Amino acid sequence: MNNSEGQIRIATILGSVRDSSMTGRALRLVNEELRDNDRVALDFIDPDNLSLPMPGRSIPNSDAERLQETVGAATGVVIATPEYHGSYSSVIKLVIDNLGFPSVLGGKPIALLGVAAGAIGAIKALEHLRSVCSHVGGIVLPGPVSVAGVNRVFDEDGHCTDPAIEKRIRGVATRLVDYIEGAICPRIALEELVRSQSS
Repeated sequence: MNNSEGQIRIATILGSVRDSSMTGRALRLVNEELRDNDRVALDFIDPDNLSLPMPGRSIPNSDAERLQETVGAATGVVIATPEYHGSYSSVIKLVIDNLGFPSVLGGKPIALLGVAAGAIGAIKALEHLRSVCSHVGGIVLPGPVSVAGVNRVFDEDGHCTDPAIEKRIRGVATRLVDYIEGAICPRIALEELVRSQSS
């Protein structure tokens, strides 16, 4: 499962660089759920800590290389985005564009989380993001979580005020791990068994 200890390694990607962003508050719940699982090793990717080149710039970039290494080593990925102008954030697009050609997202299970202030949530953003992630070869899990009226869901300290919504958000983590344990881990174990018998 892509690390020496046999743990599931999950990379979570924040799609906002806004201070105290609602996307970050939602993703924090996912990260907490993952950290509480002793079978999971978490790599949290905050693009605000990276200096990524614009698409089309082929100059060597250590941050882009480190990003590709981290996501490439992950068993699964969580991508969290706000909805901006009816689509996902430019921050997420920049991250995806820096994940290589072919993309290191290829073949990886991906869980999506979207937040929006409006009443219909981040439906459009998640539809667009699903399309792009599928295009680069990712296995996008069904049931992306969209949080509507997100500015009313978290208090000033960043705590979720609605237990039902908090459960849905945390479910992004549990569903991804369940999928990996049910579909990815057995496949890896079978591949290792076949390799050991043929050597």
